[in-house]
Amino acid sequence: MSTNLVIIAAGGANFGSLVTACARLGVEARVSDAATTIRAATHAILPGVGAAAQAMRSLRASGLDRVIRTLSQPLLGICLGMQLLFERSAEGEVEGLGLLPGTVARLPAAPRWPHMGWNTLEIGRAHPLLAGLDAQPWVYFVHGYAAPTDAHTLASSRHGSAFSAAVARGNVMGTQFHPEKSAAVGRQILANFLELPCS
Repeated sequence: MSTNLVIIAAGGANFGSLVTACARLGVEARVSDAATTIRAATHAILPGVGAAAQAMRSLRASGLDRVIRTLSQPLLGICLGMQLLFERSAEGEVEGLGLLPGTVARLPAAPRWPHMGWNTLEIGRAHPLLAGLDAQPWVYFVHGYAAPTDAHTLASSRHGSAFSAAVARGNVMGTQFHPEKSAAVGRQILANFLELPCS
């Protein structure tokens, strides 16, 4: 089966670099907010920039929150998109999609806030999403909130304290960092995601 990738147009995201990154892997990504298109995809990516409360309002207004909760194909949340997968965010005290347990919290102010730039991953457990990576790969972050580490954490990073940098639970995955801005490491992660079988 050929890859049918949809980037979920949740509002407030700049899709250009992500579309380009997927094109470099030979996959044409469609950006869509249509429920039928998203459900028909073999793979779906939920990107996000901005604030959690505004993003969730947009998802609820369009009905995409209900669509995302019912997806069975591989789903990858990126940056804010990953944070929205959790039950709750302290940013705006808003309920998330509830696909992952836990609450996203504000990062410590030290050494600086927000966390922006390159940082290493500490890979905690093997998963197809992170296949082929070195033990401590460098990736690019831009965020002020993050999820704590727990049983669903694939890799962590540190900014004042440890946080989940990559997570997975069944078909639901997330990266707090931006794979589309993380050079060769990011390309490997996106390629791994696109090779995951559709259920």
